[in-house]
Amino acid sequence: MHASRGTQKRSAGLGLALLSAFAFGGSGVAAKPLIEAGLDPLHVVWLRVAGAALIMLPVAWRHRNLVRERPALLAGFGLFAVAGVQACYFAAISRIPVGVALLVEYLAPALVLGWVRFVQRRPVTRAAALGVVLAVGGLACVVEVWAGLSFDVLGLLLALGAACCQVGYFVLSDHGGQEAKGREGREGKGGDGGSVEPPPPLGVIAYGLIVGALVLTVVARPWGMDWSLLGGTAGMNGTGVPAWVLLGWIVLIATVLAYGTGVVSVRMLSPQVAGVVACLEAVIATVLAWVLLGEHLSAPQLIGGFTVLTGAFIAQSSAPKPPSGPVAAGAGAAAAAAESELSAGRASH
Repeated sequence: MHASRGTQKRSAGLGLALLSAFAFGGSGVAAKPLIEAGLDPLHVVWLRVAGAALIMLPVAWRHRNLVRERPALLAGFGLFAVAGVQACYFAAISRIPVGVALLVEYLAPALVLGWVRFVQRRPVTRAAALGVVLAVGGLACVVEVWAGLSFDVLGLLLALGAACCQVGYFVLSDHGGQEAKGREGREGKGGDGGSVEPPPPLGVIAYGLIVGALVLTVVARPWGMDWSLLGGTAGMNGTGVPAWVLLGWIVLIATVLAYGTGVVSVRMLSPQVAGVVACLEAVIATVLAWVLLGEHLSAPQLIGGFTVLTGAFIAQSSAPKPPSGPVAAGAGAAAAAAESELSAGRASH
């Protein structure tokens, strides 16, 4: 009976993880038509984050003690994993294909390993180094370096900025986790035998969205946005789609549903399985962009994309103490990393 329940739990977790990857993967595809219709990328990001933060307010209220207990973690999540990643990613897809921008973000595990090796001066395994080499080599194919960087250089730099924001949050998460372990050790020595509970990931996500919305309000200045565009249509590969439908998808599906299903799924799966499934986000985003936006990638780019994902998975699986979540567009990866670190077991573009 226990084996049957375990199988059912894993199956349910796998289904939720796939749903989360699909939801996150569709964020760029829904956002790009809005940007091309005239909305500034920062305004689209603000609409996404502010809308999701509004929906998550009841969760934030339930976990209001987090503001007092973990203010640095909440600020880091909001600044890096929400505001930084989303702003850089949406600005990048306004200049380069969605699939390319997302794959560039998969350099984050390699960048994390660079931090571990050269800043923290901790050794990394040969497998991890191989993952870095594969990720960088695959990226060279994705951006077609032999053609003299045929993509917009600024767009590539913005996508790289999104990856760097992921790294910033990963480092913050690792620091927070070590801090919690240190407190637990001190309490244990004090004789009370108590344990320090990690902060609830849904609470961290809710406050991260609130912090991100506040930061983006200052940066994006939404009061200058042309709100009438939301009442019109946006072109999706020649087909007109109501702008409010695309915005609803971004807020409800690609943010709230994606985070929620991601957090639940990783509690039902191992970090390794959740990481593999989350890597499908890049594949889903590339396929959706191909079908819905007509953004076709060449054979070398597809091979390079597969190599990037393989290298990213090897790198994040082989690091000494990495956040175990996947690195993907936007908040999906950040949620994964947060859940990995904050739940001590283990899921945005």
